[in-house]
Amino acid sequence: MLLNDTIAAISTPIGEGGIGIIRLSGKDSIKIVEKVFMSPSLRRLSDLKSHTITYGFIVDTATGNKIDEALFTIMKAPKTYTREDIVEINCHGGILPTTNTLSLLLKNGARLAEPGEFTKRAFLNGRIDLSQAEAVIDIIRSKTAKAEKIAMLQLEGRVSRRINEIMDNIITLCANVEAFIDFPEEDIDIIHTNEMLQSIEHLSSGLQRLSESYEDGRFFREGVSVAIVGKPNVGKSSLLNCLLDKDRAIVTEMPGTTRDIIEDYLNINGLPLRIIDTAGIRESYDLIEKEGVRRSLKAVEDSDIAIAVFDCSMPLDDADTEILERVKNKKALMVINKTDIESVLFKIENLGVEDKRCIKISALKGIGIDDLKNKIYSFCISMSEKDLFEGCLISNMRHKDSIIRAIRYLNEAEGLLKAGEPPEITAFVLRESANCLGEIAGVVTTDDLLNKIFSEFCVGK
Repeated sequence: MLLNDTIAAISTPIGEGGIGIIRLSGKDSIKIVEKVFMSPSLRRLSDLKSHTITYGFIVDTATGNKIDEALFTIMKAPKTYTREDIVEINCHGGILPTTNTLSLLLKNGARLAEPGEFTKRAFLNGRIDLSQAEAVIDIIRSKTAKAEKIAMLQLEGRVSRRINEIMDNIITLCANVEAFIDFPEEDIDIIHTNEMLQSIEHLSSGLQRLSESYEDGRFFREGVSVAIVGKPNVGKSSLLNCLLDKDRAIVTEMPGTTRDIIEDYLNINGLPLRIIDTAGIRESYDLIEKEGVRRSLKAVEDSDIAIAVFDCSMPLDDADTEILERVKNKKALMVINKTDIESVLFKIENLGVEDKRCIKISALKGIGIDDLKNKIYSFCISMSEKDLFEGCLISNMRHKDSIIRAIRYLNEAEGLLKAGEPPEITAFVLRESANCLGEIAGVVTTDDLLNKIFSEFCVGK
C-alpha cells in the first residue's frame, strides 16, 4: 500500500439502486475527477470551496460520450474522513453507471482501493485510533439498535479513553521506577513500594473488569447462538415458532418430524440471537434421522447456550437423562413445556439443576414465552442497562487478549516488587504491560495485524 497513491472504489452495494457512490481519497483526487468532469456552467472542481456539492456530467474524454449525470462532493484535507482530499461522486445506482465511472477514474490515475483502505488511511493519518477503526465495521455489521449503539460508543472513543487512562498510569509507575534507576543518588520523590503495589492492584482490577465485560460485548457484537435440544415430540419446533412468532418449523404430533436443523434470527431486548431448532435426539436406525441427530449434537456443541426442552406431561425417562448429560458442561436453560397438561409424575427436582435455570411454559398456549425471552437475555447478559451505555465494555477478542497479557505483566511486576528484585526488571515488565494496552489503540502494532484487521472491511470503506 502506498499512501501517496490516490485510491478509488465504489462505496455502495453493487446492483440497482437510487444512488451509487464512488469515493476517491488522495492528493490527486480533485485533479483526477476533473479529467472526467463536465460542468454545464463551466466550473472547475479545483475552484470550489471545501465541503460543497456541484452538479455535472461524467464524461469519457477519449470518446466524448457522457457516462452519467452526477453530483460531485468536494472535501479538502485535513477535515475529511481520511485527512486527505476526498471526492465523492453520486451517480445513478446501477452496475453500469458505477463500474463505468470507476473504470474511467482508474484510467485517469487512480488506484483501486484495497478492502478497508479508506478507514486504514484514517487510522494511519491519525484521525482515529485502531479501536475506533474496528468500531466502524462493528457499526456496519450491527444486527440490533443496541449493538449499533455499543459500537458507536467505541467509535466515539470510550474504550480508547479508558485504555489510555490505565496505560498512562502504568507508564507513570514505570517512569518512577526508571527515575530511581537513572538517578539513585538524587533526592527524587520516589513513591513508596506499598503505594506502588496498591496502584498496581487498582490498575489490575480495572483491567480485569474490562476483560470480564467481553462476553456481554461479544454477544451484542456477534450475536448469541441458541440451540433448542430435547428428545422427539417435547415441543421444540412449537417453541421455535412461539419465539419467532411465526410458523417457521413444521409441527405435528408425530415424533421425529424435524430431521434437520432449522435456524432463524430473533431480537430480544436488543440482543441478536440465532435460534437453532434441532432434530429430536434418540436412537434411530433411519439413516436420515441419524444424520439429523448427528447435526443436532454438533449444533448443541457449537452453540453459546442451549435450551433443553422437557415434556412435563410425563415423567422423566432415560432419553431426558441423555439430554441432561449432553448439556451439563454448557450454559443451559431447562424449559419445562406442556404445563397446560402437566403430570403429577413429573418432578422438576429430578433435573438436578438450580431453580433459576428452569422455566415453565406452554408452547401450545403461548404461556411463559415472554418470561423465557427475559430469562434468555439475563442468562446471557450480566451488565445492567446503565453499565452497558454509561460504563465501558469491550467486544473484540483482540482487545481482551491484549488486556489479559497486560494483567499478567502487572501481576509479574507486583511479584517482583514484593520480592525486592532489581528495579530494572520491574520497569521492563511494567513497560511490557503498557505496550500490551498500546496494541488496542494501535500505538504498538505491526503491518500483519493491520492487514488482518482491515482485510475484513469491504472495498470502499
